[in-house]
Amino acid sequence: MNYLGRIIAACTVALGTLGTLAGPAVAETYDLVITGGRVVDPETGLDAVRNVGITGGKIMDVSEEALDGKRVIDATGRVVSPGFIDMHAHGQDILSARMQALDGVTTGLELEAGMLPISDYYDRAGKEGRPINYGASVNWANARIATFLDIEPKDDVEWFFEAFAKTNWQEEVATPEQLSEIEAYVEEGLNQGGLGIGILIGYAPGTGHKEFFAMNKLAAERGVPTFTHARYLSMLEPKSSFEGMAEVITAAAGTGAHTHIVHLNSMSLRDIELIAPMIKTAQAQGLKVTAEAYPYGAGSTGIGAAMFRGDRWRERVGGVDASNFDVGGKRLTEEELKYYQTEKPETQTVIHFLELDDPKDRAYLDMSVLFPGGVIASDGGNWLVDDKMVEQHTWPVPENAWSHPRSAGTFSRFLGTYVRERQEVSLLDAIYKLSYGPAKIMQDSVPQMKAKGRIQTGADADIVVFDLATVADKATYAKPAQASVGYDYVIVNGVVLVDGGEMQTDVLPGKPVRNAVK
Repeated sequence: MNYLGRIIAACTVALGTLGTLAGPAVAETYDLVITGGRVVDPETGLDAVRNVGITGGKIMDVSEEALDGKRVIDATGRVVSPGFIDMHAHGQDILSARMQALDGVTTGLELEAGMLPISDYYDRAGKEGRPINYGASVNWANARIATFLDIEPKDDVEWFFEAFAKTNWQEEVATPEQLSEIEAYVEEGLNQGGLGIGILIGYAPGTGHKEFFAMNKLAAERGVPTFTHARYLSMLEPKSSFEGMAEVITAAAGTGAHTHIVHLNSMSLRDIELIAPMIKTAQAQGLKVTAEAYPYGAGSTGIGAAMFRGDRWRERVGGVDASNFDVGGKRLTEEELKYYQTEKPETQTVIHFLELDDPKDRAYLDMSVLFPGGVIASDGGNWLVDDKMVEQHTWPVPENAWSHPRSAGTFSRFLGTYVRERQEVSLLDAIYKLSYGPAKIMQDSVPQMKAKGRIQTGADADIVVFDLATVADKATYAKPAQASVGYDYVIVNGVVLVDGGEMQTDVLPGKPVRNAVK
């Protein structure tokens, strides 16, 4: 070997020795590692045992290889899922959000009604903090109330229900001047980050069709969806739920807007056999129409709502009587119903539309809940004691607190009933309806949602770890203040909010979800 060759060989040995002494590259240590769980990611179709590494509120690795973490959660025998996204969460305070977190929800959005003023809502939530991610659409109904009653709007649900005592905003067609004022309110809300336009037209059924069209046209121009509680709540024509749903589809066709139908189940009633095919056909023709449902046969709203007034309203909503109405866990008499509707129209009530012990009624509900491509959303609300909202820092929820049981159990009821017990839907498809589906509906207009509803590298670390064998809702109509069970861990932006099944009240890791100003 010549001199140069001997030098090269010596260097090679030396470098090899250095490599041996240095050893392999040091593995990264993550803030949190979830190990050995059944990881489900609906976007990619992943359903397999994996390890998940989290740092800085983001998922940094999803691997078959072992990962190092400052804290390690053993998820063996558990499902590791993207956090559930509720597109219809009226309970926008700390207490309501904590109850939702125990139902697997990591993002709760108020999209059906929305808020107005939007800036007040986001400012208040930001100052107070929230356990889960939050956001809202622009509340068209509040804009209409403010315009017709000549008052300043408030992002307050009690303010909204108190307006039930005034009927002009619910029953009259807006003048051109009034419509211009309503549009200005809505436009301002979109400029402040509103996630679309929430249109409670079912509460103001006298609104002109041109106004509804104008709201959808504005949404299309701004590239955001509308979220519509359709008109009429009726199986009788004219002015039927079928007609109300057709109006939503017409708006999508005529404006190009993405129209989202809220609580398909309670609005369709027993006409879902006609309405579901109509929506499917619209979707097949390329219209941007989406839908949601909740797995209960009863809805909830203010007892003085317009849908419970006027000629033949009982027959219109399915032949109901006073006993279909529930206030505070008690079915009403005719005298009590009359009292509440005339003297306390803002009173919250549960109205039983479908009786789920009847196989036909259950089949009607299933058509909505299992609607192809549809998602699950709770329509859950605040917690009340003696008709007053419970102070939001209270924990746990008082045993005598009242709300619709969907405020506590929607997502667990779907998993327990439709996935485990009845096996109507696979776990992968179920997680689509609970997490990725809502994110997909929102992501074109809200870029933040592209990082949610997924277990993938780079996604937000909003994760639930649950036991499919035991996950269940406990809330009932008689005793709704009972949290769901089966969730070992709920993680929001990388922070463990539910730890070993226990709510951690010393952390508020929720972040705002806002539309980028356009």
